[in-house]
Amino acid sequence: MSDMATDRISIRLTPALRRRLVQQATTQGKTASDLVREALDQYFVNGSRVESCYDLALRTGLLGAVKTGPRDLATNKKYFKGFGR
Repeated sequence: MSDMATDRISIRLTPALRRRLVQQATTQGKTASDLVREALDQYFVNGSRVESCYDLALRTGLLGAVKTGPRDLATNKKYFKGFGR
């Protein structure tokens, strides 16, 4: 590790997760702490943003999929009459 200032934290791991961490660290020639730091870095870069249902629908092309319907299909209550019955 570099000479950077670090803070120490404690976490609890299941025995299975600890075995996997130690095995992976050994395989890669790194310390368990190195792997945890790398995983946290990746999480904060890629995985910390929770995708909303709206974002998911937009990304998958579900929004605007009905091209010939009324423009206010998703917001006008008159189109919801009988929905769910």
